Order: sequence, then C-alpha cells, then structure tokens
Amino acid sequence: MKRTLLLLALPLLALAGDETGMDAGRLAKIAPRMKAFVDQGTAAGFVTLIARHGQLAHLEAVGYQDLETKTPMRTDSIFQIMSMTKPVTCTGVMILMEEGRLSLIDPVEKYLPEFKGQQVNMEGALRKPLRPITIRDLMTHTSGMAVGHAKELDGTSRHTLAEVVSADARLPLNFEPGAKWSYSNTGLATLGRIIEVVSGEPYEQFILQRILQPLGMKDTFYFPPAEKLSRIASPYTDVNGRLERANDDLSKKDAKYPGPEGGLYSTAADLARFYQMMLNKGTLDGQHILSRAGVEVMTQNQTGDLKAGFAPGFGYGLGWGVIKDASGTFRLNSIGTFGHGGAYRTYGWMDPAKDMLGVILYQRTNVGGDIADETNAFMAMAAAAIEK
Repeated sequence: MKRTLLLLALPLLALAGDETGMDAGRLAKIAPRMKAFVDQGTAAGFVTLIARHGQLAHLEAVGYQDLETKTPMRTDSIFQIMSMTKPVTCTGVMILMEEGRLSLIDPVEKYLPEFKGQQVNMEGALRKPLRPITIRDLMTHTSGMAVGHAKELDGTSRHTLAEVVSADARLPLNFEPGAKWSYSNTGLATLGRIIEVVSGEPYEQFILQRILQPLGMKDTFYFPPAEKLSRIASPYTDVNGRLERANDDLSKKDAKYPGPEGGLYSTAADLARFYQMMLNKGTLDGQHILSRAGVEVMTQNQTGDLKAGFAPGFGYGLGWGVIKDASGTFRLNSIGTFGHGGAYRTYGWMDPAKDMLGVILYQRTNVGGDIADETNAFMAMAAAAIEK
C-alpha cells in the first residue's frame, strides 16, 4: 500500500497516535532528552521528527534557534543540511538515467571533456589511471576524486558550478577508480554539473522542478530568500566546551555556487516528504519521482567489502549510506536502513523493515552528526518506541 506523509499542513495535523504503532510514553521522553543536551551546552536547539507507516508520530522543537537573541527553536525552523544534499543530487542523476539520458557506467569525460587525460597520484608519481572514472564511481565515493575543491578557487561561492568542476577536474585522483572508498565533495559537485549538461538546465533549477516542487518541499532551497532568513537556525562551534556563534553568512549574499554536495537549506517536514518518497519506492501523493527499481538500486550496498561510511557496519549505495551487517544496528536500526548526515550535525534515516523514518536537525560545526551522542540517543529512542 502506498503511504502518504501529510506534512504540508503541519500546524493543523494531529499526531497519528495508534496508527503508527508507537508508544506515546516513550515518544514523550525524546524532547526532554534533547533538552538535556541543550542544558549541557552541546547544542543550541533541536528539531526531531519520526514518522511510521506514512504517519507523523513525533515532531518536537527544543532549545533555541539563536542563542544570542534567545529566539526559540520552531518545528519549522530552517537548517543548513550540508551533505544531506548529496542524496538529492544523486536522485537527480537517477531521474536522468531512468529517462535514458545517461548510464551509471558512463565515463564522466563523456559529458565533461575537461576530465579527459585525468591522472592518478600513485605514491607521488602521476600516471594515467587504469580506467576513467564513471558516474557510478562518483555516486559511491569510489572515484578517487579529492574531498575538497581546488585551492585556486579561493572558496566556491563566487564561482559557477561549471567553473568549480572545471578546476576540480585538473586535480589528480588519489587512487585508482573503484579501489577504495573515500568521501568526495568534488565528486558530488561533478554529478551536479553532469545534471546541467545532460538536462540543459541549471542544476538548481532541475532539482527544483523535478524533485522539490513535485514533493511540496516549500521550505527547501539553495539560495535563501529574504523572507525566510529569520527562520534559519544559527550555527555554533564548540570552543573549549562553550558554544560560540560560527562565522557563517546565512544569507549567502551574492553567491553563485549552488553546492550539489552540500548547499541545501531545509526543514524537518520537507526532508520527511523526500524520505517518505524513498520509503514508498519513488512516489508520494501521486508524484512519481523515481521507479521502484531505481530506489532499490540506490539503497543497496554498492561498495561490497570496502570500508565505507562514517559509522560501523555501513556500506554505500548510490548517494546513501546503507547498514550492511549487524555491527551497524547499534542504534536499533535494521539491516538495510539507509540515510545521510551533514557537516552541521543534521541526520536523516529510513528503515524499510520498520517502515519508519527519522530526522534530527541541529547546527554544530564541529564534526558531522553521523555518530554524535545526540544522534545516537535520538535514533535509539525512536526505534525503542515501536510497540507493534
């Protein structure tokens, strides 16, 4: 049965209660636990969301959206979700693949000629790789492309996506394509550029028209509109055990670069709609984003026995981290659970075996949120609340 997540009218939506099969008493303990982290000074505030069987089971905001002004966190506060953008970009690639406009095993240089002649750095010596990198390599982080962008860019915000990827293409690979797993922001940026070339549209416009708008993700964007700036949660950095405001321009004024690897802003409700589409095998509210086959391929472990991901027991699918064995179930997730985090400690996951999804959003710049204490606590409490 197709599931629908009715989050477009959140203020009017009552929690689904018994329809979710979750224990209300256990769910009620989540917000106080998150508030304890705020009181301890590990975060300014949180938004947490759980949905099961396509119904909202939990949505809470605790703490502050901005510490300096004591602005309370809201359930519709907007967050910089950073690398949680990556699965959205990979979904864009899959849409084009399903339309027969590219193949996952196509060499990147087929679409971006600047990658022709790319070399690999083998113990300090540059040589031609055994094979060119493919689109699939980029989606699984096995391409060998660098983590960070070319230093000559002096940051990316003032450059176009085409300019950034062209500069990155001149960097040598760190290893033979397919030989290792290594997280690569440059690889995901390259996927965004491929979307532009194949679709003939700006990357961010394609994502808006083919994913965000059809799914009703009305508070998700790359460049913050002025009228929504007041809802963006401020990021903080831990400095010797004390939260200090991070030096971050929330407005992204004059920015050109959309950031296929980490540029999106979003809310818990919007992310839940994207995740419910994935749990539904590609559809939501009559909107067909991907095929069932496409979702299944994206969420399978594609990296075999390679050490992959940032948590125990993880492999990597096409844009998603995937729990591949029992060592990944330490937060009570099922094998086959897939998800992604962001550098500012945001995280979302989908557990098909439990027909459940969860989102935790907060803004801490020190290290990602994949195995942070706050994330571990929330995920375990979410799964422990299932009654039937």
